Amino acid sequence: MSLIRGLLSTLYYLPAVYKWFYRPYYLLSLLMSLAFAIVRSCPGLCEHLPSQREDNNSCAFDWRELEILMFLSAIVMMKNRRAITLEQHIGNIFLFSKVANVVLFFRVDLRLGLLYLTLCVVFLITCKPPIFMGPEYITYFSDSTIDEELQRDGRVTWIVEFYANWSSECQSFAPIFADLSLKYNCLGLKFGKVDIGQYGAVAERYKVNPSPLCKQLPSLLLLQGGREIMRRPLLDKKGRAIGWSFTEEDIIREFNLNEIFQRFKKFSKGEEPEDLKTLLQEAPEEEQPHEDEPESKKDK
Repeated sequence: MSLIRGLLSTLYYLPAVYKWFYRPYYLLSLLMSLAFAIVRSCPGLCEHLPSQREDNNSCAFDWRELEILMFLSAIVMMKNRRAITLEQHIGNIFLFSKVANVVLFFRVDLRLGLLYLTLCVVFLITCKPPIFMGPEYITYFSDSTIDEELQRDGRVTWIVEFYANWSSECQSFAPIFADLSLKYNCLGLKFGKVDIGQYGAVAERYKVNPSPLCKQLPSLLLLQGGREIMRRPLLDKKGRAIGWSFTEEDIIREFNLNEIFQRFKKFSKGEEPEDLKTLLQEAPEEEQPHEDEPESKKDK
């Protein structure tokens, strides 16, 4: 079933895939992923490569190489079961394809393996995934503007994403958060982002650990009057994030966005919106803030 699901997902997204290869990062990643297949089938070069085929055809995959590729396919399909966006699907394919290429090149020739591994390191350092540049209604905060803006009007509710540009999870989540801002932004409900990779003091103030080991990025905080109402993901006693899926449906449900948006539309008509805590108390119990949820330092 996972194989069929992966094939159907690929066919569904196929019309949108081609546009990514106009970008250098994805084009180079594609070439890096196909490097061994290109070398193995390249006339004038493949004849000099060792092979375990019975017919001694060194320009075709042998049984061990096919075994490695099949194992790679299984890992990619299992990994993509948790992928949310198209970028995550493609990123998983590229990542594990490069790992398989390293194994295949080292198996064939130590020099080719070292050369390919060096190219992978250079690519990782010099070529970064493109940052999402689509339409959005999002305010970008700095360490000097976030407190003033969040406390400017206590009636305004903010959903703030704490992110870092180096985090692939944050990059994959960017189009989802942008889409939510287009659908739900109004005078009483606004969306913001702060790069805690650049503004570390903000991360400390709002108790968001930027360490990859804690897996807290991205973090979404619901704030009103500068005071934290709830956040996702929640944290365990050791300060590590409890696994949570950053899909659009989960965010709408957990943060009760449909109800909040309808109530805060009154703000644009000059009416006073209901208190956010009262609104969240009307949500199902699993949508309430966790009792061990850390509060913002600015309350102290």
